Amino acid sequence: MSSLDPTLITFLFYIVAMIAIGLMAYRATSNFSDYILGGRRLGSFVTALSAGASDMSGWLLMGLPGAIYLSGLSEMWIAIGLIIGAWLNWLLVAGRLRVHTEVQNNALTLPDYFSNRFNDQKKILRIVSAFVILIFFAIYCASGMVAGARLFESMFGISYSTALWISAVATISYVFIGGFLAVSWTDTIQAGLMIFALLLTPLVVILSFSDLSQISIALDAARPHATDVLGNLSFVAIISLLAWGLGYFGQPHILVRFMAADSVKSIPNARRIGMTWMILCLGGAVAAGFFGIAYFQQHPELAAVVNANPETVFMELTKILFNPWVAGIVLAAILAAVMSTLSCQLLVCSSTLTEDFYKAFLRKNASQKELVWVGRLMVLAIALLAIYMAGNPESKVLGLVAYAWAGFGAAFGPLIILSLFWKRMTLNGALAGMVVGAVMVIVWKNVWGDTGLYEIVPGFICSLIAIVVVSLMGKAPSKDVTDRFEQADQLYKDSV
Repeated sequence: MSSLDPTLITFLFYIVAMIAIGLMAYRATSNFSDYILGGRRLGSFVTALSAGASDMSGWLLMGLPGAIYLSGLSEMWIAIGLIIGAWLNWLLVAGRLRVHTEVQNNALTLPDYFSNRFNDQKKILRIVSAFVILIFFAIYCASGMVAGARLFESMFGISYSTALWISAVATISYVFIGGFLAVSWTDTIQAGLMIFALLLTPLVVILSFSDLSQISIALDAARPHATDVLGNLSFVAIISLLAWGLGYFGQPHILVRFMAADSVKSIPNARRIGMTWMILCLGGAVAAGFFGIAYFQQHPELAAVVNANPETVFMELTKILFNPWVAGIVLAAILAAVMSTLSCQLLVCSSTLTEDFYKAFLRKNASQKELVWVGRLMVLAIALLAIYMAGNPESKVLGLVAYAWAGFGAAFGPLIILSLFWKRMTLNGALAGMVVGAVMVIVWKNVWGDTGLYEIVPGFICSLIAIVVVSLMGKAPSKDVTDRFEQADQLYKDSV
């Protein structure tokens, strides 16, 4: 590979730009709230795009197009489920969580919010929720490291271990330096890259055909049932794919974006921007995989790599159809998807370790400067653990991502929703719901996994039931707890 390879130059320029943004954010970070929540001053545009980019990882540009390429439009049910779940999350949770976390002693993390919301004097809820976050996010971060390494490895022909360290250092740098502001600002740019790539690529694929009727002919020849949205899917399979949307209510790296908005009044506009971005991106990813079927049917001599690994369909179309300089920009979108999700996960882990362990148990009177630097050191610690876990490229880490999504969704989703809508909810109810949801996900996957039902469904339902039953069986919350709930609820109603 030439040292003047356009793709390499584009990638290097992109990474340098992200680190430069981290340095800019460093100058705007003066205390711990700035480092982990941006001082709660994100506008609607940054809130929307950073929430979207932190949600959509490399799966958007690799996994989803690959699934569509392999099986046709029957795989789009997961995209429909995600759109519904994300919209409901913006509508029901975003504004209320922004207000409630501020009223609840300006909570900076989800464990902090849970602890304050239910007046958890013994800090049991804080500890359990913090452990859930750290365990599942360690897996998430490792999967991000693997995805980034695979991208560099395939693009530049370097060893997996070298690619792992390059992609890790690129992401760690701007998170370590600039914290939440750096993550949010870079997410906004990365979201722009992603939508550019996902709208442009399928359009170029379509234009590569001299006659649009050729697309239909090629699709029928390659995948006769590609346009069948039901395919051979059972009712349970469709419910399982749609149920991915339930996970949104409990994902810490998405919820923290709502907490960081400058005002609850920014949320409706952010919802419109975020959902438009999401629908266009998911539509582009589906289109890239779908029209990729026709393209590689017409050009079988170019299809060897994609047939061996369908998840490369987006990358291969880009390399074949675009000028190398443009291809470099489009392929950087895959790196953007990986980096945006990984960076916010590192930061959530760091904030949990710093706020919910270090400050809560070790140094209650720690200075703001000390907390910022502890937060930075925690970013390094979690990153090193993730690199270690990702060291074996054949590990089962990537397969556990569905576990993490379901685990967060079942453990935190019902807890978040009811904590914002039901003042009768108790500390014991919250703890029961969190534990039952997480345990049910693990038990269902390992005992009844062959039923085909995604484990988030029974986990979410059982968590809801546990919260309601245990709360009603116990003593009602204290007046102090219900008064704060009513104060936050009224503030939200007054602001919308």
